[in-house]
Amino acid sequence: MSFDYDLFVIGGGSGGVRAARVAAGETGAKVALAEEDRYGGTCVIRGCVPKKLMVFASEYADMVEDAKSYGWSIAPGKFDWTAFRGKLEAELDRLEGVYRNLLKNAGVESFDQRARLVDPHTVELADGSRKTARHILLATGGRPVKPDMPGAELGITSNDIFHLPELPKSILIVGGGYIACEFAGILNGLGVAVTQFYRGAQILRGFDGEARGLVSEEMCQRGIDLHLGTNILEMARDGDGIRVKATNGTERVFDQVMFATGRAANADDIGLEALGVARGRKGEVVVDEYSQTGVPSIHAIGDVTDRVNLTPVAIREGMAFVETVFKGNPTPVDHALIPTAIFTQPEMGTVGLSEEDAAEQEPIEVYATSFKPMQQSFAGRSDRVLMKLVVSKATRKVLGCHIVAPGAGEMIQLAGVAVKMGATKEDFDRTVAVHPTMSEEIVTMKAPVRSA
Repeated sequence: MSFDYDLFVIGGGSGGVRAARVAAGETGAKVALAEEDRYGGTCVIRGCVPKKLMVFASEYADMVEDAKSYGWSIAPGKFDWTAFRGKLEAELDRLEGVYRNLLKNAGVESFDQRARLVDPHTVELADGSRKTARHILLATGGRPVKPDMPGAELGITSNDIFHLPELPKSILIVGGGYIACEFAGILNGLGVAVTQFYRGAQILRGFDGEARGLVSEEMCQRGIDLHLGTNILEMARDGDGIRVKATNGTERVFDQVMFATGRAANADDIGLEALGVARGRKGEVVVDEYSQTGVPSIHAIGDVTDRVNLTPVAIREGMAFVETVFKGNPTPVDHALIPTAIFTQPEMGTVGLSEEDAAEQEPIEVYATSFKPMQQSFAGRSDRVLMKLVVSKATRKVLGCHIVAPGAGEMIQLAGVAVKMGATKEDFDRTVAVHPTMSEEIVTMKAPVRSA
């Protein structure tokens, strides 16, 4: 049977675009891609990229104060949200253009409309036209969801935060994951009065306990009003604000409420059920280690599969899919030892196992140091940083590395190489320190602080 295309990709985010252009550009496959919204997906348009630019913007307030301590006579200015937002939107437009050009230059045909599955080899576009393909790749990503409660429609999500006409004077952020904590730091730095509710006992569940404890402490030090073990009961409009009733018995009015309480896979109403493509408990598309669904011609990558929801992972999954399906080189996706950064303030970088998870698995030693970094200490700040290695007693391998410090994301990328290679504590010890840096502490910790 002949098909219109060798590959039809649904979704123009980082994973889908990478798979489409590599399949077309490196294997000569005939490829099409459909995207109903903007090219670049969550990461480029409403996630990591605009978020990181907002992190940068929010950090300048402290820099002015610190500069005075270093002898500069600088007066603090006022943050202009409208000017920043204009530049941000222009940058996102530029990046979307880059993504469109990458596809065009690779010879991928693009359709700016929604697509759904009709059968294992056919997609139907919103205009009613149908296209056939030997292989179909779902890369439709995920979206933030609001909780089911009275007044939830009054709240915004991370998708909306970049487009606010003006910055609120006060905001309540609901959630304790990295998105909630990152935006708490950003908005606090931009001068918004930030309150954060999280129903759990500590923010950043799943990350190393000591590291998240320090992040939590430092967030509070910087003026974020963090309430743990607290959730919203109901919300109602109150003049220009939103009145919020909390489980801790308080009732307050905020200019804005932002939910960062979870995300869902974009897998509804695209025809999966009729084809027998299985979905998991949270609505994600179920795939095997080669990203293949139960229907052999249909694969899925990225957040829609809810494996490891990170942009570089979606890209890796897209590359592995092309290797497997178009290059005849079956490549399972490697989800082990993924380094990651959380752009909280302070920043956190992590790779491998938390102390808690490692201790459950085998006997370990923990090497850790917490100190005031020179730059901030000189400026009279009380900020603390943490460097931590979790080491196997039996093999001496470094099972986990956790850093809470300015620039932790940059540091963990390099530490991640060593951990992925299976470096031992003695490999770290043999490495000469780069002095004076914060990161030198990673190679100078001689005695364990505890064993488990």
